[in-house]
Amino acid sequence: MTILVSGLINIETTLKVDGFPIKYNPVNYPFFGVNSTVSGVGYNIAKALTVLGNHVHFMSLIGQDNAAQTVKIALQQEGIPDQYVLQLLEKTPQSVIIYDPSGRRQIHVDLKDVQERTYPLEIYAEAVRDCSIVVLCNINFSRSFLAQAKQAGKIVATDVHTIADLEDDYNRDYMAHADILFMSHEALPCPPHEWIKQVQNRFENDIVVIGLGADGVQLGVKKDHFNERIPAVKVREVINTIGAGDALFSAFIHDYHKTRDPYTAIRKAIVFAAHKIGSAGAAEGFVSEDVLESLYEHFS
Repeated sequence: MTILVSGLINIETTLKVDGFPIKYNPVNYPFFGVNSTVSGVGYNIAKALTVLGNHVHFMSLIGQDNAAQTVKIALQQEGIPDQYVLQLLEKTPQSVIIYDPSGRRQIHVDLKDVQERTYPLEIYAEAVRDCSIVVLCNINFSRSFLAQAKQAGKIVATDVHTIADLEDDYNRDYMAHADILFMSHEALPCPPHEWIKQVQNRFENDIVVIGLGADGVQLGVKKDHFNERIPAVKVREVINTIGAGDALFSAFIHDYHKTRDPYTAIRKAIVFAAHKIGSAGAAEGFVSEDVLESLYEHFS
């Protein structure tokens, strides 16, 4: 079965610095330290799922500019079909990510006007028809599909990233409709295991995963009353942690789509993400399913 992904594409520029805070200097020459690639949460997930061997229907919005041509070339090169990537924006979103040798990063995202645009419902209806899992990233044009996907009996998966409030105005819809809900620990108001209890009591999500960075993940599986930490692994040296959450989420969806086993899926996802952060860009460092299985056997 096909996996539908609806989410952001942007042009990402990464800049390597010696450390934070950045000392003022009028000119620097970080040879091979500046790179521009196609990225964005939606693109990262679509690419990771494709590398892992899935067929993906990828819905996104891009501009009518030169950057859009770069996006189209990247999609073609990665084998991601582009019929649902629509040029309805004037400008393609962009981001700048500054990172240091320890992997710490600072992200600057210019969404242009994507948050004010909608995605055509009739095209969504065509894209979702043969999909069993629907990955709806928390970008505004995905919002209108949440209830429809749920009512149609699709498995809805989303990642709300940094969250601090159960009643968060922007993310509440996503949390309420998600069967599989991912997020970061970075802004939580309480310990991760307590937060999972609160989230599942409020929204009844089947599976909740909280990324804990170097400490692994906290996994909550409602039907099993399971709520425990799964440790991280080190696969290779860390270069940049940007995109680690997208990689974790993607690999989990990939394995869960096949097996419906959240416990093995999250352990494989941890290995996949651990390998990914040995690369600089958010959409780099993904491995095939065969390589992932080999890494999992070695590091699990």
